[in-house]
Amino acid sequence: MADRSHGLFVQTASAARWLHCDVMTKRLISADVPSLSTALLLAAGRGERMRPLTDMTPKPLLRVRGQPLMQWAMQGLQRGGVDNLVINTAWLGEQIPQHFGEVLDTAGCAPMHLHYSQEGVDFGGALETAGGIARALPQLADVFWVAAGDVFAPDFVFATKAYAHFAASPQLAHIWLVPNPEHNLGGDFGLSADGLALNLPKLTAPATGAERPRYTFSTIALYKRAFFEAAWCDIPVGNPAGLKAPLAAMLRAAMDNGAVSASLYTGAWTDVGTPERLAQLNAA
Repeated sequence: MADRSHGLFVQTASAARWLHCDVMTKRLISADVPSLSTALLLAAGRGERMRPLTDMTPKPLLRVRGQPLMQWAMQGLQRGGVDNLVINTAWLGEQIPQHFGEVLDTAGCAPMHLHYSQEGVDFGGALETAGGIARALPQLADVFWVAAGDVFAPDFVFATKAYAHFAASPQLAHIWLVPNPEHNLGGDFGLSADGLALNLPKLTAPATGAERPRYTFSTIALYKRAFFEAAWCDIPVGNPAGLKAPLAAMLRAAMDNGAVSASLYTGAWTDVGTPERLAQLNAA
């Protein structure tokens, strides 16, 4: 299902398709690993670049190949054994619980219970990634998945073995990187031969081949609760004041201390950030 090359875990699209969400399969893949209880799906953004499509509809509810964009990630998490999913909301956020309700039922899968962190209701707007995770932290387990509701990665496997491996590791975060798309050719982070994420500056000029490769952060990640507590994050658990904070600076600081591992994902992946990218997905 995967290839370990130079210490790097690579998940391919063809390998990802093996997972089927029937009861027997779930028993087989989870027999020797911890239960996956919770995950967070980020769905609070305004989607400015998607306007006017997002003037009346939150971006994660825009339809891709017959269903809401965010539902692709929700079903992937459900196939991976997540039974409690927290969704953060802000812009037009009331539409998301109205659409999905309290349970996601997918044929062949155990029901996944849905919970909402309503940043728009509580604070009048989105809290950015770190602020949103800190707000949802009381609803999350000690180790949890995070994915984005505006990213299309239909073949990604939220694997229980990856969860177990990370839970037993000393790292605080494990992120999945992807080859750089056209809109982010400078990349976000580097990757060491032994699977650690590297805090490298974004390339601002065409690569010459002499630089360490940079990759783009897919937004898919595993985190430990400790990463969002004191010493690494100065936002109190639950973020009662509604502080806004990005995640990138925290990740880079942790990378400098060898606390972030990474894998390269080479399957289908699209950051659905513009109407053009949405149209391309639906035309494929």
